[in-house]
Amino acid sequence: MIDYESYLNTTVRDLAPSGIRKFFDLANQIEGVVSLGVGEPDFDTPWHVREAAIYALEKGKTFYTANPGLLELRKEICAYQKRKFNLDYQEDQVLVTVGGSEGIDLACRALLNPGDEVILPTPSYVAYSPAIALSGGITKYIELKEENGFKLTPEMLEAALTDRTKILLLNYPNNPTGGTMSRDDFALLVPIIKKYGLIVVSDEIYAELCYDEHFCSIASFDDIKDQVIVISGFSKAYAMTGWRLGYLLAHPTFIKAMNKVHQFVIMCANTMAQYAGIEALKNGDEGIEQMRLSYLARRNYLVEGLNRLGLKTFMPRGAFYVFPCIKSTGLTSKQFCELLLSEEKCACVPGDAFGDAGEGYVRISYAYSIEQLKEGLSRIESFLKKLDDGKVKV
Repeated sequence: MIDYESYLNTTVRDLAPSGIRKFFDLANQIEGVVSLGVGEPDFDTPWHVREAAIYALEKGKTFYTANPGLLELRKEICAYQKRKFNLDYQEDQVLVTVGGSEGIDLACRALLNPGDEVILPTPSYVAYSPAIALSGGITKYIELKEENGFKLTPEMLEAALTDRTKILLLNYPNNPTGGTMSRDDFALLVPIIKKYGLIVVSDEIYAELCYDEHFCSIASFDDIKDQVIVISGFSKAYAMTGWRLGYLLAHPTFIKAMNKVHQFVIMCANTMAQYAGIEALKNGDEGIEQMRLSYLARRNYLVEGLNRLGLKTFMPRGAFYVFPCIKSTGLTSKQFCELLLSEEKCACVPGDAFGDAGEGYVRISYAYSIEQLKEGLSRIESFLKKLDDGKVKV
C-alpha cells in the first residue's frame, strides 16, 4: 500500500490548517448560527465599480494584461497613494496581485533564503507564518501587549534581533486586535530598521479604516522608504473581497524580483477586476468614508456591549475587529468559542488562531449590521449567564 503522505513536501505536510477556516467549517454545519467572525464587509461592491467590470467584459477586454498589471491601474494606484497618504511611487514600483494574500507570499518568496528570520509581532493574521515557512524562513515572534495598545516598541524590536534577521513584518491597523501605530510610534522604530538594514513588509490592507487618527504608513519615512514593501488592496476599503485584487509598492529591484514569481505562477490579476479597480480608485473616496463611518458606529456599539457584559475589550483604533479578553470566564479561547457555538449558535474566532499571544481572547468582527451585532451580543450574554449559573459543562 502506498504511503501517499510520504510524497508530500514536509513543510506543507506539517502546516496546520487555518484556525479561522477550520472553526467556521464546523460552524457552517449548524443551522441558525449567528456568525461574528469572518472579516468580510457586509456592503455590496459599489455599483459604479461593478459597472466598470461589466463594461470591460462587454467590450471584450478579456485578454491577459502585462504581468505587473494594467498601466492605467498602476498610475491610479500611485495617484491614490499620493492623494490619501502622501506617498510618492512611480508605475515601476507597483505590482498588481491577486489580493493582498498573494502579496504576502510574493514578498516572502522573493526575499527569504532558507534560515532567514522574520520578526512577526503577534497576535497576527493567520497567513503570515505559513508564508514564511513555505519560503524556508524562520518566524521569530514578538508578543504584543494590550496594555500598550498592541503597539510594537523599539525595546521589543531590538531584543528580537539576531544576525539572521532579515524582515520585520508589520500589520497596522492590525488584524485581529484593531491596534494602530502613529507616526510618533513608527519614528522610534526607524533608526533600528535603518541601523540593521531590515526589510519591512507592511500589510496596510486596513489603511482606510482608521477611526481616531489619520493613517500613517511606515513607508512615509524617507530614510527607510526603499527598505519597505507595502501590501495593500481593494477588498476592505471597497468591499471587493471576492474580486481578489491587491497590489505591492516597493523599490524597483524588489518589484522585479516579486514579478518573476508572479509571472510564472499567476501571469496577471483578473483583467475585469483591474478595470473595476481603476474606477474604484478614481471615484470611490466617498464610498470609503460612508463605510468607515458605519464601522465606527458599529465599533462603539459592540465595545460598549462587551464591556457591559464583563468582557474587558480594548477599543480598536482601526480595521473592523474587536479582541475581547475572556480570561475572566476561566475558559480557554477554544473552549469559549466551541461552547458559545454549541450552546447559543454564535460563532467567533478563538484568539489562539492568531498565535499563542492570542490565548485568552476571541476575535469578533463588526463587519456586520447593528441588528446582527445586537443578536450576537444577546447570545453571548445568555451564554455567560449559563456559565455563571453552572449550566454549561466544560
